[in-house]
Amino acid sequence: MLVLHGLGDSLEGFTWLPEYLALPRLNYLLLNAPDRYYSGFAWYDLEQPELGVVRSRGLLTTLFAELEAQGWASERILMFGFSQGCLMSLDFAMRHDQRLLGVVGVSGYVFAPEKLGAEMHPCAREQAVLVTHGTYDELLPLERTRAQMAHLRSLGVNLEWHEFPKTHTMDPEHEVPLIRNWLAGRLATLK
Repeated sequence: MLVLHGLGDSLEGFTWLPEYLALPRLNYLLLNAPDRYYSGFAWYDLEQPELGVVRSRGLLTTLFAELEAQGWASERILMFGFSQGCLMSLDFAMRHDQRLLGVVGVSGYVFAPEKLGAEMHPCAREQAVLVTHGTYDELLPLERTRAQMAHLRSLGVNLEWHEFPKTHTMDPEHEVPLIRNWLAGRLATLK
């Protein structure tokens, strides 16, 4: 599972995830975003996001090609993203020309949803997607993300949506167990 952190964080911010998920069959590849942002990293610039989103999408495409060359087929790879990492995970998965095992997005949103219908790869409708969001998210308003996820569903994306009473963070008591169970279900589909 590729793990993409949020703005200003790094891969260090998710070193706790494997222990909390407790899925022994799962290998993790924690990534740092390409741009420096204070003491961490960013996937794109908040003021002018398009260039960074497109560039980061290209970096993920290159990474997937490298993983495939090492024997990791896309349909055996999961993506997990928080905040900016959520956006990048959804952005990549909707345009990638192969189905992934699954995509988990936490506390994020979709970049340029109005373009997605024209740019989405047909296999995006075969992706299994789980998105969670906080009802008290102070950085990314729930209503915007909720509407964007409804838009993805209207495009035929197989998206499961859950809201939690939390801020812009992860809820270890309710949200992490739901993610664990969802991931275990995806792993169970592997032969």
